[in-house]
Amino acid sequence: MASFATSNVVVLYFVVLVSWFHFNAEARRLRGSVPESDQTQQPLLFQYHNGPLLTGNIFVNLIWYGNFRPSQRAIVSDFINSLSSSKLVSPQPSVATWWKAMDKYYHLTNKSSSLVISLSSQILDESYSLGKSLTNEQILQLALKGSQRNPINVVLSSADVAVEGFCSSRCGTHGSDSGSKLAYIWVGNSETQCPGQCAWPFHQPIYGPQNPPLVAPNNDLGLDGMVINLATLLAGTVTNPFGNGYYQGPKEAPLEAASACPGIYGKEAYPGYAGDLPVDATTGASYNAHGVDGRKYLLPALFDPSTSTCATLA
Repeated sequence: MASFATSNVVVLYFVVLVSWFHFNAEARRLRGSVPESDQTQQPLLFQYHNGPLLTGNIFVNLIWYGNFRPSQRAIVSDFINSLSSSKLVSPQPSVATWWKAMDKYYHLTNKSSSLVISLSSQILDESYSLGKSLTNEQILQLALKGSQRNPINVVLSSADVAVEGFCSSRCGTHGSDSGSKLAYIWVGNSETQCPGQCAWPFHQPIYGPQNPPLVAPNNDLGLDGMVINLATLLAGTVTNPFGNGYYQGPKEAPLEAASACPGIYGKEAYPGYAGDLPVDATTGASYNAHGVDGRKYLLPALFDPSTSTCATLA
């Protein structure tokens, strides 16, 4: 098994480490406290390492492990359905507009950018078939339950499931199975275990400035936090699926398309402040992207390889 992951908000510099990555087991940057980011946008050395990117029709299979309400599953499935460029919605900006920024990575490598993401199947494991404490190997075991036809298989664990490294060093993982070349993602629901680490800015961080948290756009702190992490990991998966695609820094601790821009969601973001964001007049929720069926989401900034800066939707 090979695994390398990312996420989006960094632990403040006085907390243990800025990022945590292990290429052969897990990895991911804890997004708990306030990020140590600098809006002066110092140029980043972002390199292509000559490996394959994901192309063609990619099918996302969701493996729900544990207890999720149908309304919670709909938040994530609607997000995946919103990624397709054929689902451009009005008003803008949209989730599909955010995803289309991935094209720049393909253009720079002169590779086909015919990447189409679509939701395929959803598998429910409500009986906790592997128990309520999962290892990295068990995450891969669950991911292999999904289809292996051009997939990204996504394992989502519920709030009552403990996962190796969850909260202490990561909120999610992306990686690949060396045997099947399966690309997979795992994201945990941090609502009851570590919302200050994995659901910022919808919860106050465990360290750093204690600004009031933002209202979650789908009124679910745990699931809206999962969408942020899932979005970050999807961006890393398609541009660095096997550890030799696009990333910054050492291979053992890569910063990828979204994790290179920790804690930035809107313009004028700084440590402890997610940026200037639209606010829903009715709910008071902060967001920066419109999705299908009237959904609203908060999505991370993406590193723009053509300008070497972090680009936001709002």
